[in-house]
Amino acid sequence: MPINVWDYLREYDELREEILAAVDRVFRSGRLVLGQEGIRFEREMAAYLGVAGSVGVNSGTDAIYIALASLGVKAGDEVITVPNTAVPTVSAIRTLGARPVFVDVREDDFLMDVAQVEAAITPRTRAIVPVHLYGQCVDLDPLMAIAERHGLKVMEDCAQSQGALYKNHQSGSVGHASAFSFYPTKVLGAYGDGGMVLSNDEAAIKLARSLRFYGMETQYYSERHGYNSRLDEVQAAILSLKLPRIEGWIERRREIAARYNRGLAGSGLVLPRENAHSRHSYYVYVVEHPTDRDGVLERLAKRDINCNVSYRWPIHTMRGSADLGYSEGQFPVAERKAQRIFSLPMYPHLKEEEVDTVIEVLRDVV
Repeated sequence: MPINVWDYLREYDELREEILAAVDRVFRSGRLVLGQEGIRFEREMAAYLGVAGSVGVNSGTDAIYIALASLGVKAGDEVITVPNTAVPTVSAIRTLGARPVFVDVREDDFLMDVAQVEAAITPRTRAIVPVHLYGQCVDLDPLMAIAERHGLKVMEDCAQSQGALYKNHQSGSVGHASAFSFYPTKVLGAYGDGGMVLSNDEAAIKLARSLRFYGMETQYYSERHGYNSRLDEVQAAILSLKLPRIEGWIERRREIAARYNRGLAGSGLVLPRENAHSRHSYYVYVVEHPTDRDGVLERLAKRDINCNVSYRWPIHTMRGSADLGYSEGQFPVAERKAQRIFSLPMYPHLKEEEVDTVIEVLRDVV
């Protein structure tokens, strides 16, 4: 049988009865949108992160632009982020009419090079979006200090970092606000789409709650321009039953990563590094091949091991971002990594013999 980079079917087999019971509970409740399931999950996520409030929304992309809007980002502002992220990070910034401004990433962990941020600040800069890529946090203390010096907001993109820790603080609890995705592949994944805005700023949470529902605070009366972005009750119920399990699932991810580390040592691949200030949640396990990434992927696929690349093209090199005015060569680390990286199979229900097969075949094809 093929070994895929991700699969949810074993998880579903394990949780099927609980999931179906949760779905049935929602259907029998008489409330399918903005009901008690969503309220409960919002409270549980806020408690898990240790923040004051949270707002469930339709997707991780929506979470980013609603979080930024709740912090005051508007059309014409600039938002500093990185080019080696998923398109939604930048798409969300542009949805607000703001301009993404890129800084390069660090060689050893793929994360925002905080030392480059201050030089990218202009009078139009309003916010910084550190992307906690692959399950590990950007170095936030110096970034928060820069933001404080310049009167900027920090909005953590936590789409890939549920359960990661930064100096014993949960990912998403350090900045002025954070955005999470519950896309099915995530560490905490729904069985559909979903996202969440979290913050300790009560005013930001109140505004985000209004923005997700057409700018309303009273039914059928809009106080401001808003959106339609609501986490539905079915997904909230499923996420609630999964949330207590994620610490165990993260531990399993870390065990798989440790097994890869041992098995692939000396293979010629560059293996991921866990920073001293972090607990890596290993949303994905990303390795680098310096010269023949695509050839390695092709040979793996022929032997039924299906990997992934996150991401092949830095945002600034895409035609969809041509109007931003960047060119290839401006962010050399991100560009170089995009030619070398690929992700190995990684999910909690992966069997040890499957991990060992990946190691054996990968060493052979490399």
